[in-house]
Amino acid sequence: MLSKKDLLQNNTTDITTVINTIPGVFMQSSNFTTTRISIRGIGARTTYGTNKIRAFYGSIPLTSGNSETVIDDIDLENINQIEIIKGPLSSIYGAGLGGAILISPQLSKNNGQSAGISSVFGSYGLLKNSLNYSLDEKEGSLNISYHNLKTDGWRENNAYKREGITLAGELFRKKNSKLTYISNYTHLEAFIPSSINKTAFENDPKSGAPTWVASKGYKEYKSTLGGLAYDFKINDKLSNSTSVFINYKDSNEPRPFDILRQYTFAAGARTQFSGNFKIGKTENNFIAGIEYFTDTYKGNTFENLYQQNNGLGSLQGDQLTETGQKRHFYNIFSQWRTLLSKQFEIQAGLNYNKTRFNLSNYTENTNQEYRYDGIFSPQLSLLFKPNSQQTIYFSASRGFSLPATEETLTSEGTINTDIKPENGYNFELGGKFYFFNKNLYTEIAIYRMEIKDLLVAKRVGEDQYVGLNAGKTFHEGIEITLNHNWQINNSLSLNSYLAGSLGNYEFKEFIDNGNDYSGNKLTGVAANKINAGIIFNTNLGIYLNADYQFVDEIPMNDANTAFSDSYNIINLKAGYRFEILPRLTSHFAAGVNNVTNEKYASLILPNAVAGGNALPRYYYPGLPTNYYGTISLNYLF
Repeated sequence: MLSKKDLLQNNTTDITTVINTIPGVFMQSSNFTTTRISIRGIGARTTYGTNKIRAFYGSIPLTSGNSETVIDDIDLENINQIEIIKGPLSSIYGAGLGGAILISPQLSKNNGQSAGISSVFGSYGLLKNSLNYSLDEKEGSLNISYHNLKTDGWRENNAYKREGITLAGELFRKKNSKLTYISNYTHLEAFIPSSINKTAFENDPKSGAPTWVASKGYKEYKSTLGGLAYDFKINDKLSNSTSVFINYKDSNEPRPFDILRQYTFAAGARTQFSGNFKIGKTENNFIAGIEYFTDTYKGNTFENLYQQNNGLGSLQGDQLTETGQKRHFYNIFSQWRTLLSKQFEIQAGLNYNKTRFNLSNYTENTNQEYRYDGIFSPQLSLLFKPNSQQTIYFSASRGFSLPATEETLTSEGTINTDIKPENGYNFELGGKFYFFNKNLYTEIAIYRMEIKDLLVAKRVGEDQYVGLNAGKTFHEGIEITLNHNWQINNSLSLNSYLAGSLGNYEFKEFIDNGNDYSGNKLTGVAANKINAGIIFNTNLGIYLNADYQFVDEIPMNDANTAFSDSYNIINLKAGYRFEILPRLTSHFAAGVNNVTNEKYASLILPNAVAGGNALPRYYYPGLPTNYYGTISLNYLF
């Protein structure tokens, strides 16, 4: 769980630093423009972006029909809390192999009315301005906010701009019911420096890939999502929550090799019943429901004539391809919890997924339809609670991951009927404990997962990949979290945390194009990661944060012939919160990230392919030492 306080601990512009404080979760980012999240090694080999993980903003899925997940569009200040479920432990949210990311929207900030304004400014032209108004009354609430974030970037062709409006709240509040509404609009324009090779990374990390710089490659999109959720308490034993949502995205991405235009429209509905009852003296709780999702995708590619445009960048030429894909799936889910005694509890869940899709190739005037076999994903957990401050658990679960759009196609652009979803079993043993009068909170988890029918994106062109099921991967590790609160005296407190993950991720059986990679380390993820931090707070409103991150070396290709170096990052922040006038508060803060100016790769492109005599472009360089300051004013009416 990440609280509101956790989310705002850095400069409120980049979620990567916050996500990486969670053991077993690794988010790589290239200065906002490209990100990838992996959980316990799942999703590490994804070429670009995040898949194999489902994400929700309230009841609205942020995962598209082509399995891609983008959480960066949601501004940190519009998030109340983030919960991350690692592995296929949740039947309710789709039993994804990697897990689920549940983002709770900020529905209101205070009772009554409040308004706020804030600014963040920093190195390389960083500037973020935010406006917020919140209303909370007996019958409903409202939270509306606007943000504008921009940076010149520190690399060539690296400018970035994002603005968005978020509206969320509740209506028609009654004793037994309420209607929750959520909407978010984002407009993004981001130039792309792309990855560079080892020589450029070591000698000129500010440089971009020459072809991307020459074409002034970028991506631009407008996305809109909205949803309604109605919660109704039928009686003391039974309640229902029903939601509907839409998600639309229109994007344009000029690249050196072509110009890609994409349109996506998703819609769906979800309903679930939850309740409790007794069998004799045994208490039981249950959740059961169904989720339906439909996604329509259309993509066009055009020639990029940037070499004929007198150095002005990308220029659209003739159309090359036009394809479309529609996906439909439903999840039927249930979860059961039985309290066998005050100390023992058993939980069981079952998810059933059925997916079908059809592909239209307008260039070739063809249309195909295909459907996967239904997938059952069971889950079982046993919990032992010797007292209210200790929990020990064991869980076993099965999950799956659907192929992304490009993985479902052959090199001729037709549906690859041989492709199957990945699937695997996860076993986990762990505990959650409070010590020293609840001042020390500890979590420990030991897990083991084996993935079968591993999906491999085999590159057959500059931006063309073919998916195939090529083997098995093995994931095991241990994760530890320590949180300590120490009230030193009446005016000073010290909070500290340590989060570490030690993993072993490898190919168990993997033969690709005649090469046997069995036993090699899994590409794209660090086996070991440590985060630690301390926070000093005073009753005068002055505070000081310091956090540290260690990331181990990362295998950059399946053959394990290239590794990125391990690195250490230190960040510092100091701030002052105070009341200017009654009901008017202010917050000033300043910080420095990457204090030691560590040279590191903040994102790796797995299995980068070299063209001709050139070296593979594996590296997205991380930011050097950079500074920022924040100022905010909030008024409570």
